[in-house]
Amino acid sequence: MDTAARPGGGTTSRAANPSTTAARAENPALRPGDSGAATPAGAGTDADASPPTGTRQAGRPALGLESRAEHPAAGAAKPAPRSGVRRDAGPAAAGALPGGTAGADPGGTTGAFPGGTTGADPGGTTGALPGATTGADPGGATGRTGESAQTLDRGLRLLHLVAEAPNGLTVTEAANRLGIGRAAVYRLAVPLTGHGMLRRDEAGRLRLGAGLLHLARRAQPLLAEGALPALRRLAEQAGATAHLTVVEGGEGVALVVVEPIWTSFHVAYRTGARHPLDRGAAGRAILAGRAGSADPVSSSGELQAGAYGVAAPVLGVPGLEASVGVVALAPLDVETVGTQVRAAATAIATALG
Repeated sequence: MDTAARPGGGTTSRAANPSTTAARAENPALRPGDSGAATPAGAGTDADASPPTGTRQAGRPALGLESRAEHPAAGAAKPAPRSGVRRDAGPAAAGALPGGTAGADPGGTTGAFPGGTTGADPGGTTGALPGATTGADPGGATGRTGESAQTLDRGLRLLHLVAEAPNGLTVTEAANRLGIGRAAVYRLAVPLTGHGMLRRDEAGRLRLGAGLLHLARRAQPLLAEGALPALRRLAEQAGATAHLTVVEGGEGVALVVVEPIWTSFHVAYRTGARHPLDRGAAGRAILAGRAGSADPVSSSGELQAGAYGVAAPVLGVPGLEASVGVVALAPLDVETVGTQVRAAATAIATALG
């Protein structure tokens, strides 16, 4: 029995155990007490005592720190790939398959197949097939524009037909003259009626609406401005009252009137005076213009006893039916005044055209 000094006072008796010593020699990793021998309490200076907590023993890995070679999954985590960079070299990374960035396949940015940005195929930006941006396919913008223009043309023609019919037109009559069906006439008449361009009387006949008068009043200053220079010149040349007469509601209406300034007596012709187209030089000149004649027309006492007139149609102005004329209290030289009137009509057509 050995006696060893113990730090801090006291002694510890340790009995020699050969079997334990031999076992330790054969197995260095064997801890005290593994052979079944009791370990005396307080043997803190014994070299064979249990190692401190956290100290790795020879021949045995520390708890929870297994060898990476034996357990690869428990090793250090693989570094995460950079954002936007693919780790593999798969087909999609190089754009050689659908979805590739530069591939020449469907979905590729520069691919020449359906879906490609510059592909010349259906759906491509520059494709020339139906649905392409620049394709002239049926039902496209060009087709819709053509249909809209045709509808507008028919609506304007309907207005002209109604204006030329003193008693108005029935829907059937309008359809026959336009060469379209009754349903199409109804579709044209509804918006025109809504805008006041047409109206239907008690018998259901189509007639011009008051909305046209509003437009006409807006256009009258423009007509007067264009016609005044020629009318003033005509009044001074002929020594008679000059006027511009236009068609409105199947009648002739004096739109602009200019009186001469050097005569002692002249006719006072009121602006806005109305008369039938088949009476007076101004109205009959308009009817002659419809037949294609530009020759001057004369009259005597048809509208007012003792009044004489000479007029010529204004031709070449789309949408305008008018005549230029003079009225006097004495007979007029038709040949001389007729030439002056015709020159004034030509000047006004040029100014308004």
